[in-house]
This record gives sequence, C-alpha cells and structure tokens, in this order.
Amino acid sequence: MTELRPRRSVLYMPGANERALEKAKSLPADALILDLEDAVAPDAKEAARERVCAAVGTYGSREVTIRVNGLDTEWHDADLRAAAAAGPAAVVAPKVNSAAEVHNIERALELGGAPEHTKIWAMVETPVAMLHAEEIAGASERLTVLVMGTNDLAKELHAEFVPGRGPLLGGLSLCLLAARATGKVILDGVYNDVKDAEGFEAECLQGRQYGFDGKTLIHPSQVEPCNRVFAPSEEEIDRSRRIIAAFEEASAAGRGVVTVDGRMIENLHVENARRVLALAEAIGRSN
Repeated sequence: MTELRPRRSVLYMPGANERALEKAKSLPADALILDLEDAVAPDAKEAARERVCAAVGTYGSREVTIRVNGLDTEWHDADLRAAAAAGPAAVVAPKVNSAAEVHNIERALELGGAPEHTKIWAMVETPVAMLHAEEIAGASERLTVLVMGTNDLAKELHAEFVPGRGPLLGGLSLCLLAARATGKVILDGVYNDVKDAEGFEAECLQGRQYGFDGKTLIHPSQVEPCNRVFAPSEEEIDRSRRIIAAFEEASAAGRGVVTVDGRMIENLHVENARRVLALAEAIGRSN
C-alpha cells in the first residue's frame, strides 16, 4: 500500500513572492510546492532560490517541497544544490522523461548532501513521459510521487481543454497504472480557471474517482473544496467500519459468506475499507 500521508491538496506558491510564502503558513493545504520554475521570471531566479530555501523550515510539520527549474535550463544545477542543502520534504522535478533523468537528479541530491527525508517528486507532462511512466516511477526508491503536468501535456498533444478532459484521459490512465504498479503516490494536474468553482469541484471528483491521491492547485480558494472531495465522507467511514466488523465477525464464526447492505464482501473490500479508515485517521492527525 502507498504511504497514507494526506496529499489531498498540494498548492503551488510563487517563490519570488515573499508575501505569498508567508500567507501559505495559514492555509490548510496538505502540502506546498514552493516554485522556482514557471512562477519566477528569469531575472528573479537567484533571489527566489535564496528566499525559498530559507523558508523551507518555517512551516512546522507541513510537507514542504521545492520545484526546481528543468534539466535543460541554466538554473537547474544551482537549484538542486541549494535544495539539497535546504532539505525540504521533496524536490519537485519538472518534465521528467526517463529513468536516467531520475538517476541524475538522485545523484545530484546525494552529492549535495540532501538528507534521507528529501524525496523526489517527478512531474510527468509530455507524451514521452506518458509512454515511459512505469520506468520513471520505478527508477528509484527516493522517488515517491508522480505529479501530472496537464497543461504541458495538452500543449504537446495539441489538445483542447474540455469538460471531462477526454483528450488527456489516455495519459492520465497510463500514469495512474504506473503509480499503482510501483507503489507510488500520484497527484492530478492543476485546474486553470480559478473563478470556475463548479468546474473545479467536478474535476476534483473526476480525479478522485479515477484514483488520484490528490490534486495540485494554483490558488488558495481551491484548497477547501479539494480537501473535502479527496477526504473520505462520513458515509464512507461508517460503511468501512461496518465492512470490517462484519468480515471479522464472520471469520470468527467460520462463515464463508459476508454481506453488508445486501452486497457480498470479499478481502479486497476489507482492504479498501482499512485504507479509507487509515486515510481518515491520517487527515485527523494533520488537522
């Protein structure tokens, strides 16, 4: 089973904006991505790097990560060295296309003296990455999370953003399969229209139904609905408890057939019920 640390809401925060980094301390996002890449202009990269690395240790027990600039940029090596020294929960690497790239990032972190707790989150956002998702996900024990980069994927596919995300579902499914096959966490991509609350919640629900562990976000207003959608409901928690109780009672009595609410219960249902309760408990601890 994948690590059951809540990652329902994972919020990007611009590394060049000191006010935003401070505001993030009061937001109920499960995790933060302090961004040195897309949210930072070229002439602000170095100052943002210093600011983000200094801020890493100021968020208490919150899971805080740093998104570095891509392998093909002039800032990548310096970002990795600085992140290794800062020791965040993870380094988020954009546009990872192969196992070799994962190995290069891992080697750079080790050479930079990164602590063991600093993991790798690999962003998969190109057709090449979709077709090599299992190879990427399984490349390293240090790699613990796949992050979908749906904006870049749509761009490279020449696809349109439409309700239901039909053009992207093939890639999303491939990466979900890869994450589950290798025991890794996987986060859905961002929703761009911050004023479309209904559309955002619908996409959160779709992501949860598909099996994503959570969703990356671009605005604080998206945190609360995302947390709600990706958390087990009271009804799910109650049903999970009843499934486990009924199964254990039947097992103790030597009965081979178990039903709850008229549905037959098997081991797979019990395992899922235990996962739901474990996630609910983890969310409770983090609040």
